[in-house]
Amino acid sequence: MAHRVINFAPGPATLPLAALEEAQRDLVDYRGTGISIVEHSHRGKDYEAVHAETKALLTSLLGIPDDYEILFMQGGARGQFAILPMNLLPAGASADYVITGTWSEKAIEEALIVGRAREAASTYVDGRYTRVPSRDELDLDAGAAYAHITTNNTIFGTQFFDYPDTGSVPLVADMSSDIAWRPLDVSRFGLIYAGAQKNLGVAGITLVIVRKDLVERGRKDIPHIFQYRTLAKEDSLQNTIPTFAVYMMRNVLRWVKEQGGLDAMEARNRRKAEALYGAVDEASEFYRCPVERGSRSVMNAVFRLPSEALEAKFVAEAKAREMVGLKGHRSAGGVRVSMYNAMEPTGVEQLVAFMREFAKANG
Repeated sequence: MAHRVINFAPGPATLPLAALEEAQRDLVDYRGTGISIVEHSHRGKDYEAVHAETKALLTSLLGIPDDYEILFMQGGARGQFAILPMNLLPAGASADYVITGTWSEKAIEEALIVGRAREAASTYVDGRYTRVPSRDELDLDAGAAYAHITTNNTIFGTQFFDYPDTGSVPLVADMSSDIAWRPLDVSRFGLIYAGAQKNLGVAGITLVIVRKDLVERGRKDIPHIFQYRTLAKEDSLQNTIPTFAVYMMRNVLRWVKEQGGLDAMEARNRRKAEALYGAVDEASEFYRCPVERGSRSVMNAVFRLPSEALEAKFVAEAKAREMVGLKGHRSAGGVRVSMYNAMEPTGVEQLVAFMREFAKANG
């Protein structure tokens, strides 16, 4: 068996071993074709079957209604920061953005290049974001073209558990770091987008789930390649897309289905988060989570130690025990533990045991 460490990296993130082993088998000879999966034409029947299965798995697992399109795009979530307003922000209209972290900051920056956008709420205080806003704090415009949220904030470790009610205004969500962590009512959203490299697969492909009426209402005065309608019409095959990234998404979704679907993912993820935050709280004189309890992310837990020197020592000693990817983002510091779907509960259990030992030895 290949040597594997426990990878808590925030993305590209750890993948299910079964998905990787399947890819290993298919890398040289895909299903007896004598051609690698990465060599198959995006218009050939072998890849087309992968493409169709990936969409079918998404539809089934996420419960995507018939009046939504499933698009595979490039450019990552940051590409959608621009492509979204290019399509859905008409001239003279305005869009609402709820600012809860670095990525929502960057999303509104791009929207302001395209047209008008406003902050509907912000939880920025003293250089950090320590919570998501309550519904009462949202200043939503009933005439907005759309309202945008970032459902999980990888850098500061906050997460929405109760999504805003935006009425007739389409709710748009960047779910790059928590899509498929639990069952989802897609019909509450006008559009969902997610880079694949955290919960869905590898870097290179971005999933967009968008209501068909929004696709049709989208602007036509932008290049065709950036129009959602172009991808919808061509089944995302208007050019050579990253076929291997779609293939890996299929492998990961197969694994999710085999584990019991999104209900099983939620139970698994909550169990990991409870163990991790439990270790932080029981040693609160040593570990400190800066995030308010009601906003603590299940996907990305962040905490501080008494000093930066101890934080560096913690990360180094964890790495020596083959637990990697724990250093906090450069803009936030501290320790960050990413626990996406594929992170095994046993990996978190090993980290929790180390945390208790480290606090006892250094507290």
